[in-house]
Amino acid sequence: MGTDPPPPTPGYRSVFRPGLFEGRRAWVTGGGSGIGRCVAHELASLGAQVVISGRTVDKLQRVTDEITEDGGRCEWRAFDIRDEDAVKAQVADVLAGGPIDGLVNNAGGQFPAPMLAISKRGFDAVLANNLTGGFLMMRELFVHCMQERGGAIVNMTADFHRGMPGMAHSGAARAGMANLTMSAAFEWAHAGVRVNAVAPGWVASSGMDTYEGPTRALIPKLKQQVPLRRLAVEAEVSAAIVFLLSPAAAFITGVTLPIDGGAGLGSPVFPSIDHQRSVPFDGFHRAVRPKVLD
Repeated sequence: MGTDPPPPTPGYRSVFRPGLFEGRRAWVTGGGSGIGRCVAHELASLGAQVVISGRTVDKLQRVTDEITEDGGRCEWRAFDIRDEDAVKAQVADVLAGGPIDGLVNNAGGQFPAPMLAISKRGFDAVLANNLTGGFLMMRELFVHCMQERGGAIVNMTADFHRGMPGMAHSGAARAGMANLTMSAAFEWAHAGVRVNAVAPGWVASSGMDTYEGPTRALIPKLKQQVPLRRLAVEAEVSAAIVFLLSPAAAFITGVTLPIDGGAGLGSPVFPSIDHQRSVPFDGFHRAVRPKVLD
């Protein structure tokens, strides 16, 4: 007798109804890893035809294969969102295959450094990664698609309201993205385009494993600064993004939604209480815990 085959891998456990995005196309930048990978999986599980983009072909191909294996539809494009000509060319190519209904401006990146050690080149690179590239994606998709048919955009920013010491370049870019979100929401409302942003705090995603030295040593201690006493998981950020893309958010535009477990609340004179009562939303069936948290 042969052995029984292994049970099938369960699909994405989204809280949203099946088929919510059937017949829709959504583009997720930075879709090859981390939060972007999770968002792409959730949108595909809800019926969307997903386009993911980034700079690393191997990562994009891997996520595309995962989504296809799970029964979803996904295609990828490899390019640098900081390159205006590349953005124009890739947007035109993707739109040749049909309109885009939703954009998740997730791509970005930064490196830890005190302000005095950040060169102009480094500052400009982080600004381009986290602000300028997102602007280019928004503008091109609006001009060539959403201006006529409407749509929804969700931008990625961060919890910068107390500054971002050690990452001042990223804080400046993220604050700029929050303001850009408000401006776009106002200017593009007439076209039926909603523009919102999410501001995650500390998220247990693959990006944490890229840090070294003092920053890496600090990561396991971050939960002590969060009233919910844990880090977010990728699925909790994805759920907020999917909601903002959905018809249920039809009257929400120009907002930045914090997803930080209350980290921005309170003060040292009234410390939060230790506990283990907050349970993560375990929605992403392919989530991988960062090694730095082991």
